[in-house]
Amino acid sequence: MKKLKFEQMCKRACKLAKTLKSRKDVLIVTHVDADGITSGAIACQSLINAGIECKVVFIKQLDEGAIEKVADTGKFVWFTDLGSGQIDLIEKHGVECIITDHHVPLRRVGYQLNPHDFGVDGSCEFGGATSTYLVARYMNRANRNLSSLAVVGCVGDLQDFRSGKLLSYNRLILKDGVKEGVLEITRDIRLFGKQTRPVYKMLEFTFDPFLPGLSGSEEGSIKFMTSLSVPPKEGELWRRWIDLKRNEKIRITSALVKLLMKYCYPLSSIERLVGEVYILKEQPEGTELKDAMEFSTLLNATARYGYEDVGLDVCLGVCKSISSSRFEKALKRARVLLQNHRRNLSEGIKLVDEIGITELENIQYFHAGNAIMDTIVGIVAGMYFSKANLEKPIIAFANTDDGVKVSGRATQRLVELGVDLSEVMRIAAEKVGGKGGGHCIAAGATIPKGSEEKFLKEVDRIVGLQIRS
Repeated sequence: MKKLKFEQMCKRACKLAKTLKSRKDVLIVTHVDADGITSGAIACQSLINAGIECKVVFIKQLDEGAIEKVADTGKFVWFTDLGSGQIDLIEKHGVECIITDHHVPLRRVGYQLNPHDFGVDGSCEFGGATSTYLVARYMNRANRNLSSLAVVGCVGDLQDFRSGKLLSYNRLILKDGVKEGVLEITRDIRLFGKQTRPVYKMLEFTFDPFLPGLSGSEEGSIKFMTSLSVPPKEGELWRRWIDLKRNEKIRITSALVKLLMKYCYPLSSIERLVGEVYILKEQPEGTELKDAMEFSTLLNATARYGYEDVGLDVCLGVCKSISSSRFEKALKRARVLLQNHRRNLSEGIKLVDEIGITELENIQYFHAGNAIMDTIVGIVAGMYFSKANLEKPIIAFANTDDGVKVSGRATQRLVELGVDLSEVMRIAAEKVGGKGGGHCIAAGATIPKGSEEKFLKEVDRIVGLQIRS
């Protein structure tokens, strides 16, 4: 069955690739996150390789106004990591296009490659970058080296979150990457910063999972290392994870497992501490570009602050399709944005500490108002699970110019119990005149100001029904 599904998806990808190769000029419209940026970069690079003119446009929300602007260009469009939920609007405005997406589609159409059309889960088996890569793969065999970017997109979309590794059809990208010599799969600790941060900083800034006594504490993290006879410094230089000896890594990992067990963390959280790590073999050691997790976080940082074009240039620089000076400039800017991003997340956690979380029967929520940017409030919500009730989804609000941004986050255990935040956000948002969607474990919505209370009641009701069913 799995082989048959993949053959069907490949057949669709081949058809869409032929459609693209018949065009002379293509407008790429993509989403504003790591999956969207890598999808856009894969599409762009594959068109460049085919000698086809192209331009990448980033869209936060593909509503009717955005689609009207796209239609006004009169160009053939390649929608990546979005579009499946807006098929009616796309057709209403007569946009000629193909779609490579992984979000739940409105309906099936022949110009779309979406895993859900083939009975495949788009939240963990097949990402937006996977869909885009598969089409690029059939445009030219040489595009298989773009598999490394596709893996970065999948990791950025948390496709590997459930089991600490990429699953199912996403693994086919890994197979391509390993075969092409651009990817390496290793088993290691799955914390951010292994390549670039001092180990104590890696521990201090880990909030998912929250490490009691270490997260948010520089002093605690340094003492933790010294208590395990792992020197934090070598000479005058702070040691990174990649600088440690194998037995030192084992001591730290074992101690972290014991720490989480001591505080009765769920087994699933403890097991995810160690898993597969994806290394981009052609990138320099000790940089964010070497590790797929760090690379995706770097891209997300550019997207959260409206500099998606910087993230795109970083990806195109990795593909060597832009000048080295332009690449270095983009990488430098991305690193500044990442530093700012981590600081804002830390401040966001402190803010939620101050305002607190309100619990309803089936959910918990906080309203950040104007204090947390709408582009990062969902990340703060996800990180706060380590301090909040793990048995209830977190709903986070942040004000925007157009209304209120809502971000919902669940745990894997809640998803296993039946929680589907994509459905929750879609139904509850429609009830108050807004729009929502996403994935089972992470979803979002935009609703009118003043409708939060009614929205929360509906969310609480639906989540209750999902868990009890």
